[in-house]
Amino acid sequence: MSEDELATLQREHVAFNARMREAGHALVSGPFAGQPDESWRGISLFRTSVEETRALMTGDPSVRAGRLEVEVFTWLMPAGSLGDQPAATIEED
Repeated sequence: MSEDELATLQREHVAFNARMREAGHALVSGPFAGQPDESWRGISLFRTSVEETRALMTGDPSVRAGRLEVEVFTWLMPAGSLGDQPAATIEED
């Protein structure tokens, strides 16, 4: 992939993450720095179910291009930690 193609792909990936946050699916997303394993590129915290998150992530251009791999799992935390709207009440687009 050329540098121009990589730059375009990165812009599309960042725009995808912004859309996920704007739609209320993701709370935060961003890259890591200083991680012990360079294959750990970043993290996103979603409010959606594991199944819905997997489905949503198939729309990430960097995932589709094979540049990033997604691992989706449940993070257990106290009720209400993600605000007053639980994932089950977020409207489907």
